[in-house]
Amino acid sequence: MVESAGTSTVREQGNVTLQCPKLIETNYTSWSILVETVLRTHGLWKIVLGEDEDEKRNYTTKAIIYPTLPEDVLLQVAKYKDAQDVWDSIKIRYLGTERVQKARLQTLRGELERLKMKDDETINDFSGKISVIVEKFKSLGSSLDEELIVRKFLNSVLKKYLPIVASIEQYSYLERMPLEEAVGMIKAYEDKLKSHDEKEEQGQLLLTSSKSNEHEDKQWVRGRGRARGFGRGERGRGRGSSRGDKIGFRCYECGEYGNFSNECTKWKDKEKEANLIQEEEVALL
Repeated sequence: MVESAGTSTVREQGNVTLQCPKLIETNYTSWSILVETVLRTHGLWKIVLGEDEDEKRNYTTKAIIYPTLPEDVLLQVAKYKDAQDVWDSIKIRYLGTERVQKARLQTLRGELERLKMKDDETINDFSGKISVIVEKFKSLGSSLDEELIVRKFLNSVLKKYLPIVASIEQYSYLERMPLEEAVGMIKAYEDKLKSHDEKEEQGQLLLTSSKSNEHEDKQWVRGRGRARGFGRGERGRGRGSSRGDKIGFRCYECGEYGNFSNECTKWKDKEKEANLIQEEEVALL
């Protein structure tokens, strides 16, 4: 057995490496599951159950358990000769006496009954919560009926999953369905919903982009029409326009730029000058 940070490693024949986590205040459930698996792998679980009294196998069992314990716990259980007593002592330390265990089981049942899927949760997240509660039941020496667990799961998912839930309840045998199968079916439906939503979102983006381009095209056409109208208006208005607006137009009377011939004052000045000359000539005569 090799000990590393946070784990102890058991090397089995055939170069198979089995790792057990270090026992801490918050991981008893996962610790007990993994250590039990290692002991079963070595054929030693009957020692823990008190069904095997072989001395060598008893010490082998303790040799696997001891390296996973913190020092204070190790010193507490080292006084026990049998591995079964070691295991039970650890269990009571972390889970309490039988009365305490019953109280915890009742708390877990209430927690399971109140459990509902939240809007921001995925099927994996929610089913994981149910699995944690199930494992806590097992660690307290109890178990939950598989059908009860499956029905709880199906009755607690969001409303958008109701079509597939109704299908499962109608066409499947829930009393023989494991939780993993129910989760897999709902998960497949969830993936389908996500794919549909993504396609719908892409279609909406394309529609919005198309409308935006159409709006820009209309604005461009209107802009050109106004530009043409503005040019014609400037030529047609004439009299109401200022000199700045007519700077590009040439007068046919005076030949200069900046005014129209019908408002040119220079020909009037010339006509006035001619009339004065004519009047002077008449006066001389």
